[in-house]
Amino acid sequence: MSNLRDNASIEKAFQLATERYATLGVDVNGALDMLKSIPVSIHCWQGDDVQGFEHDAEELGGGIAVTGNHPGKARNVEELRADVEKAFSLLPGKHRFNLHAIYGEFLVPTDRNEIGPEHFQGWIDWAQEHKVGLDFNPSFFSHENASNGFTLSHADAGIRNFWIEHGIASREIGKAFGAALDNPCVTNFWVPDGFKDTPADRGAPRERLAASLDEIFAREISPRHNLDSVECKLFGIGSESCVVGSHEFYLGYALSRNKLLCLDAGHFHPTEVISDKISSVLMYLPEILLHVSRGVRWDSDHVVTYSDELQAIAQEIVRGNYLKRVHLGLDFFDGSINRVAAWVIGTRNMIKSLLAAMLEPSQQLRQFEIEGDYTSRLALMEELKSMPFGAVWDYYCLVSGVPTGMDWLKVVKQYEIEVQLHRSSVSAQV
Repeated sequence: MSNLRDNASIEKAFQLATERYATLGVDVNGALDMLKSIPVSIHCWQGDDVQGFEHDAEELGGGIAVTGNHPGKARNVEELRADVEKAFSLLPGKHRFNLHAIYGEFLVPTDRNEIGPEHFQGWIDWAQEHKVGLDFNPSFFSHENASNGFTLSHADAGIRNFWIEHGIASREIGKAFGAALDNPCVTNFWVPDGFKDTPADRGAPRERLAASLDEIFAREISPRHNLDSVECKLFGIGSESCVVGSHEFYLGYALSRNKLLCLDAGHFHPTEVISDKISSVLMYLPEILLHVSRGVRWDSDHVVTYSDELQAIAQEIVRGNYLKRVHLGLDFFDGSINRVAAWVIGTRNMIKSLLAAMLEPSQQLRQFEIEGDYTSRLALMEELKSMPFGAVWDYYCLVSGVPTGMDWLKVVKQYEIEVQLHRSSVSAQV
């Protein structure tokens, strides 16, 4: 009976919220219908601290570091799939899953330049079963051929060619995903190359990087199956003084080669925000990819919280009518808390921010701005902050068949006790 009363309370609160939003000209049910169609690409690497499933996997490198040793991380493909299925079950809407190249099922040791769709057939089968789209990323890190911090821009042609072959193989995997699922795969290229101290020559590495990428992208692949994306970064661990693939480099590359540009919320200066860049780059690019993350001081990959910047990102997408031109993905990894909970917290916050943006009277705000009535614009923006958004969110979760409020955490805690805490800290390849 208690649950029935709770559901009735949620429905009543939703009805009152609908009526209040209507006074501002907002169609709440229309917003919910729109929200259902927006997938978020959830990243595999949160589930196991970016370890992957290469049998001879090395220690993390290439500007990546994970802190924390919360028990129960996934040690093999089956455990990772079980964990993300649990996370999916706690999220309203239908979403995607984003894989790195090191997450294939390698029955025998396979080097990065030799991977193929056959190593990801299990993921394709899983995605078909669960009716989710797949995205992909080549892995230009944690490998002996990336030990000095350079891959596609390496001065050694042999090492460059190894990584070029890896990039070509990755696009073929993305193509296989898209063809099998009848849903385009976004294959995103992030290359960590850079200098820890001040370089004597910034130009030559960038020329080598561009030439390497051109080789990788030389073969045309139908956008019905695969969409290529390139991701910029300001600096990272071991590349504090110069990242070869800077924002300016990849902006120019994406524009001149007709690629998606990936903007990662943690890859810029602490005073920069990607929400301010979205409308600018979409003036010249047909589509972009976002990696929604949370930067803290110099570090980039914290669990997404319901911050001002997250709300601003969603507002830019919705207000600009960019929902069909922006691919939404998450990128964070936190080993200090339950990893399934991290997925759920970050993804629910991303969805919440989209809902809040969809509940704005955007046309009215734009009209005030056109008329120069900045007083009314500010007043309405502030009024929206106290509107009953939470009642709409709870209702959306309820009708989506997922827990409302904090009830999802009870499910994760029980899963941790029953499943995750029985995993040892030793890797269990199967």
